[in-house]
Amino acid sequence: MAVGLVLSGGGARGAYEAGVIAGIVEVLGLRPGDEPPFRIFTGASVGAINVTYLAAHADRGDLAIDGLVDIWGGLNLEAHLQLDPFGFLGLRDRLRTFLRFMEPHEATSRSLLDASALERTVMDNVPWQRLHHHIDVGTVHALVIAALRVADGRTTLFAETAPHVNFEPSRDPRRRADHCRIGAEHVLASAAIPMVFPARRIDRTWYCDGGLRFNTPIAPAIRCGATRLMVVSLLHKSESGPAQLHPRDAAPGGYPDPIFLLGKVFNALLLDPIDYDLQMLHRFNALMGVIDDTLDPHEKARVDRVLTETRGAPYRRLETLVFRPAVDLGRVAGEHLRDRKVIPQIGRGASWLLRRAGRADATWEVDLASYVLFDGAFARLLIEQGRADVLARADGVKAFFEG
Repeated sequence: MAVGLVLSGGGARGAYEAGVIAGIVEVLGLRPGDEPPFRIFTGASVGAINVTYLAAHADRGDLAIDGLVDIWGGLNLEAHLQLDPFGFLGLRDRLRTFLRFMEPHEATSRSLLDASALERTVMDNVPWQRLHHHIDVGTVHALVIAALRVADGRTTLFAETAPHVNFEPSRDPRRRADHCRIGAEHVLASAAIPMVFPARRIDRTWYCDGGLRFNTPIAPAIRCGATRLMVVSLLHKSESGPAQLHPRDAAPGGYPDPIFLLGKVFNALLLDPIDYDLQMLHRFNALMGVIDDTLDPHEKARVDRVLTETRGAPYRRLETLVFRPAVDLGRVAGEHLRDRKVIPQIGRGASWLLRRAGRADATWEVDLASYVLFDGAFARLLIEQGRADVLARADGVKAFFEG
C-alpha cells in the first residue's frame, strides 16, 4: 500500500500541517523504528517545505515530526518578517552596479521580505543527502513539488523518484515535469510568494510560488502510484465562500478601499481548488466502480489503453483522507495578535498590518496576517489545532491506514 501525502500552500499557516502529521503519529502510535505511514510526498509553497522535511525522515515511523514541530515553534517575527525595502526597490542592484563602475551584472529578484532566515531554515534543517538516499533505495517512492515558471506561467513539477517508480506527467499544457535531484533552491522556489519572497532562478529560468496555480498537487501523487491519499488543506470551509465587504473597508461612495482590495487579491491567489479536485476524484471513483463491475478484463484493458493514450495514465479508484482546519485560521491569528498586545518593531508596514489585524473590528487583515505571521507562539496554536483535528477523527484515521 503506497499512501501519498499531499500538503498545500498557505505561508505561516503551514504550521497546521505539522500539527496534523503529529496527530497522525500519535493516533497510530508510531515510533522511530516502525514503518513510515507515507511513501509518496507532494506539496506546493509551504507544503513543499514540510513534505521535503518529512520525506528526508521517511526511514522513521514517526517521521521525526518533533523536529518539524520545533522548527515551527522556533520562528520569530524579528527574523522571519523583516521588510527589505532596499531589495524591493532594486537599490541593492544599483549599488552593486555602481561599485563595479557601472559594469552590468546579474540582477537579483526583488521582494518585500528579507528571505535570509527562511533560506537558513530550509538549508539547515533538511538532511539533503539522507533525502536522496531514501529515494535511491525506495524508502521514498517519490517527492514532487510544484513551482510556477515565470516566463510562460506553466506549473513545473520538480520530481525525484525511486528507480522503480515511473512518474507519468500530465499532458495538460499548463504543466510540465522536471525530473531532477531536488535541493533547497527548488523548495525555496516553490515557496516564493510573489513580491513577498524573492523568485528563484534554476537553470537560468525564474520560478515563484507553486501554489498560485497548483496549490494542492493531488494528481502528481496519483501518477506516482499512490493507492491512497491523505490531503491537508489550510483553508477553513468558510474561506472558500464569497467575500463580504465590511462597511469600514468601503471608501466614500461605497467603492472598496484599495488596501482591502490588495488583501483580497492576495487571498484569492492562494485560494485552494481542493473542493473541485476532490469532487472530480469522487466522480471518477464512482465511474471506475461501474466500469470494474460491468466490463470484463479484456474490455477494461481497452479502456485503460485509450486513457493512457489520451492522458498518459489510466484512472483507478482511490480512498482519500482529507483534513482542513476546523476553525478559521485568520480568526486565530487575530485573537493571537490581540492577546500578544506588543508588536515588535519589524518595519513600519509589517507592524502596521499586524496592529490592524489585532483590532477587534479587523476583517481582511486577519486573513492576510495569518499568511505572514511567522511567530512561534502562533505556530504552536496552529500545531495544536492540527493535532486536535486528527484526534477528533481517530477512528477514521486508524481505519484509513489499516486499509
